[in-house]
Amino acid sequence: MEKNAKVFVAGHRGLVGGAIYRELVKDGYTNIIVRSHTELDLLNQKSVNDFFEKEKPEYVFLAAAHVGGIGANSTYPADFIYQNMMIGFNIVEAARKNSVKKLMNLGSTCIYPKMAEQPIKEESLLTGPLEPTNDAYALAKISVIKLCTAYNKQFGTDYLSVMPTNLYGPGDNYELQGSHVLPAMIRKFHEAKSSKTDVVELWGDGSPLREFLYSEDLAKAVVYLMKNKHAEDVRTPTGDFVNVGSGKELTIKQLAEKIRDIVYEDTNGRSCTINWNTSKPNGTPRKLCDITRLVNLGWKPLVDLEEGIKNSYNDFLNNKNIRLS
Repeated sequence: MEKNAKVFVAGHRGLVGGAIYRELVKDGYTNIIVRSHTELDLLNQKSVNDFFEKEKPEYVFLAAAHVGGIGANSTYPADFIYQNMMIGFNIVEAARKNSVKKLMNLGSTCIYPKMAEQPIKEESLLTGPLEPTNDAYALAKISVIKLCTAYNKQFGTDYLSVMPTNLYGPGDNYELQGSHVLPAMIRKFHEAKSSKTDVVELWGDGSPLREFLYSEDLAKAVVYLMKNKHAEDVRTPTGDFVNVGSGKELTIKQLAEKIRDIVYEDTNGRSCTINWNTSKPNGTPRKLCDITRLVNLGWKPLVDLEEGIKNSYNDFLNNKNIRLS
């Protein structure tokens, strides 16, 4: 991928797309195309086709998505399945029609069965039922993976997919109704500290095990793959995709206590207690990626969880444009 190659980052204002955009700039790429939602409606097939015909990008990072946590996924399943399928299908088909050299599709490890054998290998895809609280989102992501794989087989395209674990980092979404667990906790503990509230309520019982990956580590992984690997390099019997994760896990309870300690570390010992609302769902009991294949392809994560949370909290404090409501 030459430094002056025309590169389209779809979803550059999101957590993932923003990290990819910054990594490309840092890596010396000078011809990066971005569009906001108001400039390009990715749900509109004609608009996407017209954009590709006019701009003719050579490389595409498909990082645009409609995302959210357990609450949002449970409340708005139609939005999650429709919007994510349309975004993915419109971009992949436009890329094919306009002879894009390579496309990188960003998925999610929620594609795997709820009770998949741990750590989860790529071959686990479609071997069991999905987690009901986010099956709509997962089905949309699975469909786009399969679409990319089918295009590679039928049309000889070079479309890779990566399945990141739970992500967090600069520019995250901190809306309590739509964010993922880690940024939501950062906001809740910060607001408790600011208002001197003694108790913070969190969903579930804290027992599920989760893996987290810093968004800038993901960006390094996908740019590395785009520059150095092809669809055939990540091919498995279930599709042309590979896991991206940290390879480490902890319980939600441990995560909450770690975030609380970081948020409260400047308060001279003042803290708060956590009330676990067990009437709310836990979600998948465990979800750890097997990242052996990607490590063997030449990549490994660099940022540990504590450093990443501190960076994220500083970003939360310093970014006046951060999404809070």
